[in-house]
Amino acid sequence: MNKRKTPHPKKRKPVAKQAPRKRHSLAPRGAVQTQFEFGSDGVYYDLQAIFDRLNKRYFRNRLRHYTIKWARKRSRKPARYIVFGCIQEEDREIRINRLLDRDFVPWWYVEYVVFHEMLHAIVPDEFDGSGRRRIHHERFLARERRYRNFKAATAWETENLGRFLR
Repeated sequence: MNKRKTPHPKKRKPVAKQAPRKRHSLAPRGAVQTQFEFGSDGVYYDLQAIFDRLNKRYFRNRLRHYTIKWARKRSRKPARYIVFGCIQEEDREIRINRLLDRDFVPWWYVEYVVFHEMLHAIVPDEFDGSGRRRIHHERFLARERRYRNFKAATAWETENLGRFLR
């Protein structure tokens, strides 16, 4: 009777800790996304002008090759929460919710939302003891408070959030 030797299981090499990575787009790229291309010019606000002004004032023009544009409108108003902006680091793209391009939204609030998204490109994510990624950690929040109209913007958001929800 021939006995087969079972191969020894391969020992796995320990994985080195990697530097914190930024969020990446999980959506496929291609024809579907390009159907809904919107620019930075809105009815009331020009996002590119806001981005350029903030980049110069707060980031010493370090954010290069980013595009900023209005996101397409949702078919229905959100019920419980709303996302006013997002950044896709992989694509170097910032999208701002088109609901902010309205006459009752102050310019400094739109500027605050753009500033917040730009901060994500500069301030790295942190990870807690269990490996969970923390995006809005204390260092991020401290940098966010440097925005000149931070108090007014957060107060306005609290007072007016209901206007954007069902």
